[in-house]
Amino acid sequence: MRDHPPEIGTGSIISPVQLFHNLASNVISQVVFGSQYDHNHDFIKMSIAGIRETAKIFNGPWAMIYDTIPWIRYLPLPFRKAFVNVKNIDVGTMEIVSEHMKTKVKGEPRGLMDCYLDEMEKRGSSSFSEEQLSSFAQDLHFAGTDTTSNTLLYAFLCMMAHPHVQERGQQEIDLVLQGREEASYEDRHQMPYMQAVIHETQRISNTVPLSVLHATDKDTELMGYSIPKGTIIVPNMASVLSEEGQWKFPHEFNPENFLDDRGEFVKPEAFVPFSIGPRVCLGEGLARMELFLVLVTLLRRFQFIWPKNAGEPDLRPVFGLTISPQPFNLEVRLRGTERT
Repeated sequence: MRDHPPEIGTGSIISPVQLFHNLASNVISQVVFGSQYDHNHDFIKMSIAGIRETAKIFNGPWAMIYDTIPWIRYLPLPFRKAFVNVKNIDVGTMEIVSEHMKTKVKGEPRGLMDCYLDEMEKRGSSSFSEEQLSSFAQDLHFAGTDTTSNTLLYAFLCMMAHPHVQERGQQEIDLVLQGREEASYEDRHQMPYMQAVIHETQRISNTVPLSVLHATDKDTELMGYSIPKGTIIVPNMASVLSEEGQWKFPHEFNPENFLDDRGEFVKPEAFVPFSIGPRVCLGEGLARMELFLVLVTLLRRFQFIWPKNAGEPDLRPVFGLTISPQPFNLEVRLRGTERT
């Protein structure tokens, strides 16, 4: 990242929401745009704020009113803010597309956007267009920012609510990394407990509870039900991620759901937060890598504590297009002699 997070020292109490949203946004920006942005960059600030606000509006009461009472859609009611946000993000993204068209070097792509523009030149008149590129970039930026940041928020909230989980994870990290300054993604193979913590966080947070809408491309039979061609399918991820009989502890946060009797990491078939099949989330690999490296890096250096006088940790979700935890602060302390 080009700018630095707020200075963190012993006893610092911070709200992690903006920090994790900025972090996730910069990772996906590197992939899509080929560059990272200062956290005070106008487009990034506007985009992240718009993403967070719009995600909540989409699944809030005003969105339901918009869907059920067509004649109010043009009134200046709160749901109009979602359209304003989308328009602003679209304008900002098109400006980035225009800048990339001027500065890209053929055959030397900086990211997905340059690759798309190169392909658009090769194909000439086709379905490829600047408008489609802007739409794709917005989809990827939204998906790569909101889901990952909310999962990270849930991870730290759950570890503060269960300090023994945080402590055991840090012991494993210290043992595996020892004198090395940085973790690599390959280290996950030697960290079964941290793998279990990450997967359990994804299970319990259920960040995208209805996955992504799909439709049948032909008449289909499934478990005795006839589903006509063109039927919209809405998966209920919670029915799988908390199904009794599939998990040792289906209704509570417990990494043992992903550990066998020997303490080795196992992934049950019912673990499908990225969906399944040919339309599985295309960002799965990036998200897995990001969650592991961020959590291991932060846990190695810091201890995260639920602030005194803050009541009990509240794990109730805030519903939106994606699910996020209730707003919270955390106390951050530099770890002492635990590291070896």
